[in-house]
Amino acid sequence: MTTCRTTEPDGTRAIGRAIGQAAQPGDVILLAGDLGAGKTVLTQGIGQGLGVEAAVNSPTFVLLHEYHGRLPLYHYDLYRLENLETTVGREWEEFLYGSGVSVVEWANRAAAWLPSEHLLIEFTIESETVRTLRLTASGARHLELLSAVQCS
Repeated sequence: MTTCRTTEPDGTRAIGRAIGQAAQPGDVILLAGDLGAGKTVLTQGIGQGLGVEAAVNSPTFVLLHEYHGRLPLYHYDLYRLENLETTVGREWEEFLYGSGVSVVEWANRAAAWLPSEHLLIEFTIESETVRTLRLTASGARHLELLSAVQCS
């Protein structure tokens, strides 16, 4: 486990960028935290690290955005999800276990559907500008991915 503290969005993006640069096909990054904690900002950094040129935005109203860079970035937002099985079904697994990098915001809403090997990042809002990110890796590959993160 690694704990990082950021005082501005650029710090959160930098952590994401390091993850994106080290990411490999099949990596799964789970994000948990309150609204406004920085989940989408971190995902923007992951996109930058993957070489995504398009603007990475929250997919809250469409469940999934797909971006193209060095690897595909599958950005899920489960905030409005009521029933994962009826909402996404098999499509979920095709992307989640595909050749890209999956980032899942509000991952706690689909815990039973998520792979046991992943990088979990839990966000805590300390103040208006300060965020604490607790990163926990499950599985050898995701431990390797975690090692790419350097907290400043």
